Amino acid sequence: MATTIQISEELQKELNKKKMFDRETYEEVIRDLMEDTMELSEETKRNIKQAEKDFKEGKYKTLEEVEKELGL
Repeated sequence: MATTIQISEELQKELNKKKMFDRETYEEVIRDLMEDTMELSEETKRNIKQAEKDFKEGKYKTLEEVEKELGL
């Protein structure tokens, strides 16, 4: 169910500055802002640690290598 909230004109102007595109809703802007402050899941933390390990071990491909493989 949708609800209405009251915000000041000043906050509305700040939210407008945060929009990535003109038709983005305030709900989308607020969700994006909330996401930035959310804790990472344990799975995400494990994936990041694995990616860091892989990088240190040289287990990665450059953008140029991937483009060459894909024929781009």
